[in-house]
Amino acid sequence: MNVLTDNFSLFSAGFLGTVELTVYSSLLALALGSVMAAFRVAPVRSLRVFGTAWVTVLRNTPLTLLFFAVLLGLPRFGLVLPFTVFAVLALGCYTSAFICEALRSGFNTVPTGQGEAARSLGMTFGQTLSCVVLPQAFRAVIPAVGSILIALTKNSAIAGAFSVTELLGTYRPLSELGYNIVWTFIWIAVGYLVITGVLSALFNLLERHWGVAR
Repeated sequence: MNVLTDNFSLFSAGFLGTVELTVYSSLLALALGSVMAAFRVAPVRSLRVFGTAWVTVLRNTPLTLLFFAVLLGLPRFGLVLPFTVFAVLALGCYTSAFICEALRSGFNTVPTGQGEAARSLGMTFGQTLSCVVLPQAFRAVIPAVGSILIALTKNSAIAGAFSVTELLGTYRPLSELGYNIVWTFIWIAVGYLVITGVLSALFNLLERHWGVAR
């Protein structure tokens, strides 16, 4: 217990760092994932190609390699930002590929007649997608999106290797100070369980209120 009480400020900083990474990366992933899902089903071929390439590249690239590409590659092109912002970009872009595919699978649950009805009323592709298809698709994939964002929370641990303050990285200074490494990892695991537990409860609530009845 003294590992936690003696270093509560250190654990708190790491915990809040992981929460910050999770929140901002999730928002970016949901936004980009929705856009790429729209591209995947767009009537314009160039958009479909771009969306397919985005998903194919990011889903098949190791996240650690993507971190290296963002944190070490972008500054070479003159884009210098705080490491936390780079970590959010890497996590958000990587996760957006999985969000995209989850939403695209949700599109298949929406009856095609609804899209045809919307078009017969004069609605454009963007209006049909945003007002008719996407809201229903999201309802169908709430559990899948929740699982993806929980995985994002755990993936954020990689950011600690790139000088970003997050929960897992607290083990290094504590190990150097001679604290029991087993108890250190136990408290780190408890921190992750708290975050993922809150996410799980949130998506369970969303599923009960908005989810599609099976």
